[in-house]
Amino acid sequence: MNKLPEISRRRFFKLLGAGAAVAVILPGWMVSTDTESINPTGDPADLSSWIHIGENGKVTVFTGKVEVGQNIRTSLAQVVAEELKIPVEAIQMVMGDTDLTIYDRGTFGSLTTPNMSPILRKAAAAAREMLLEMAAEKWKVSKNLLTAEGGKIIYKKSGKTESYTALVQGKQLIRTLKEEEILTPPDNWQVIGKHIPKVNGRDFVTGKHIYTSDMHFPSMYYGKILRPPAWHTTLVSADTSAAEVMDGVIVVRDGNFIGVAATNPDLAVQALSSIRAEWKTEPQPSHREIFNYLKENAGSGGGRTENESGSVIQGMTEADIRQKQTYQLHYIAHAPLEPRAALAQWEGEKLTVWTGTQRPFGVRTELARLFQIPEEKVRVIMPDTGSGYGGKHSGDAALEAARLAKAVGKPVSVTWTREEEFTWAYFRPGGIMEVSAGIKKDGTITAWEFHNYNSGGSGIRPVYNIAHQLTEYHPAESPLRQGSYRALASTANHFARESQIDDLARSIFMDPLKFRLKNLSDERVIAVLKAAAEKFGWEGKELPDNHGKGISCGYDKGGYVATCVEVSVNPVNGQLAILQIVQAFECGAIINPDHLKNQVEGAIVQGMGGALFEAVVFEGGRIQNPFFSSYRVPRFSDVPPIEIVLLDRRDLPSAGAGETPIVGIAPAIGNAIRDASGIRLTTLPLAPDGVVKNER
Repeated sequence: MNKLPEISRRRFFKLLGAGAAVAVILPGWMVSTDTESINPTGDPADLSSWIHIGENGKVTVFTGKVEVGQNIRTSLAQVVAEELKIPVEAIQMVMGDTDLTIYDRGTFGSLTTPNMSPILRKAAAAAREMLLEMAAEKWKVSKNLLTAEGGKIIYKKSGKTESYTALVQGKQLIRTLKEEEILTPPDNWQVIGKHIPKVNGRDFVTGKHIYTSDMHFPSMYYGKILRPPAWHTTLVSADTSAAEVMDGVIVVRDGNFIGVAATNPDLAVQALSSIRAEWKTEPQPSHREIFNYLKENAGSGGGRTENESGSVIQGMTEADIRQKQTYQLHYIAHAPLEPRAALAQWEGEKLTVWTGTQRPFGVRTELARLFQIPEEKVRVIMPDTGSGYGGKHSGDAALEAARLAKAVGKPVSVTWTREEEFTWAYFRPGGIMEVSAGIKKDGTITAWEFHNYNSGGSGIRPVYNIAHQLTEYHPAESPLRQGSYRALASTANHFARESQIDDLARSIFMDPLKFRLKNLSDERVIAVLKAAAEKFGWEGKELPDNHGKGISCGYDKGGYVATCVEVSVNPVNGQLAILQIVQAFECGAIINPDHLKNQVEGAIVQGMGGALFEAVVFEGGRIQNPFFSSYRVPRFSDVPPIEIVLLDRRDLPSAGAGETPIVGIAPAIGNAIRDASGIRLTTLPLAPDGVVKNER
């Protein structure tokens, strides 16, 4: 593997070959809207989107966003190609390299498409307009008589053409973006809205792509870290003498940090196994009592109010029917196929780390703080990573590899095992949702009170028209490390809300679809509900005995989703089967319909895991199921026919699609189970052993 040299962006342009670096300065109004791209130094010169037009016709685009399987390498290239009027194949994306790209807070929250795409699109449009102006000046004609097409400026009246490369040769083009750049209207799109194959897809399917764990330097060492046996455990003593005398092994000890670096991976494992450590443990809750623990350890003084209007007391007084229910969900693991990995190299005072992370600049900050060096002395490079699901925000492996490399004086690679990934990476939080609601006999919701304990406030606000409502989030002390997960707490809050909505409809014998439509005014939610229901055949759908249908809807991060599910529940043994899934999704204008469909399908399958099977089992701080053999994820046999309905709203800005499609599957399955069996399941996962059991 060849290491990229330590270079500035300007120097990098020279290495790309002759051509022009087009610097497009982002004005304040754009920086404030793209909260993920704020430069902490405040240096305006660094608030630039750079486009390099090379002499070979290649266009290089720079962004701090990263590719973790959501295929933004392709979609971002598409928006640039659309505005520059060049093929996607002519674009090279440089992503997530802290020495070459502008500061970016991270790739999360479904923010790349709504925030980064418009910036790159405007930058490309600005570059196109500059090229048109240059050609107009050269030919002494009006810019309005010229067109950009296929990497050339064309004057059709005279037949003159000039390539972008020839126009910008040896020039440095600088322009501040205007709030209203001349963008290609949707009716004229040739690249946006079309299926473009994954730009580097062949590398992944042929094994050519280099993941962090594949990287190798001559004389590189392999690192392993001594881990405690359980959470909240402290090191009393450690005997490393056996490892220290092994040939090809270096033991690194820094306070409670103990690691080994060896000339090959097997030797590193052997050396780590030879260390004799004594630990002090503390009593800790298990997964069986976690919900009581979280409720008892919620912050005092009430929760954080997320939404409040009217008076819940008055709304309950106006109600003819009142219902109260508690919903729960267990901690689950991200379970990425690619575990955490990092390769670190020190050259003097300069540290370079290759690692799979959603936050390269955040990891750079972590490394700089650990070693107390300036951030410009740290370079983080993020190779396209297999998956993150919100689980790779931190730089755990990067910090470990860098500590070992500093001590050893050679590059060190650290790749977590599957057990380490399941045990020491952070989890999606467990939580409790308490819901109280009131309705009139005509189906009008009069009151809504919703409390989330520990899971989070994301997606907590109801989409329904409710005059009197209160929603609160109550943080709690967690016994396990917890953090971001795909859609954050929206999955938990949608599960509780849509389950409760279904039960309210049933209490007055109203069809769940009609009940939702009665209490909605948001036309985008209504549109996905109707689209999913029509495709599913909701109205008049005849079901055999012990079959049931369920529906749910929701909104989060600019995306709108509705899901319909058919299930069967064996009346004798409770065996559950998912028979059909239909999901409608709308996220504004679609950039790449096939890849969007893949995102939605992937979210549904992953959501099925949390809905049906997945749960972290722990006792005394020890994770009891840290392998795929014991941690149940969806299998091919679990997945029924899935139909996706995409609503393309070219009149609206594009929103991200990596998260919202996951929120609808759990409540739709739960509602279908209730319809088939009469049993309301209130805890996720619903059927960890594949059987529907009455919780009461």
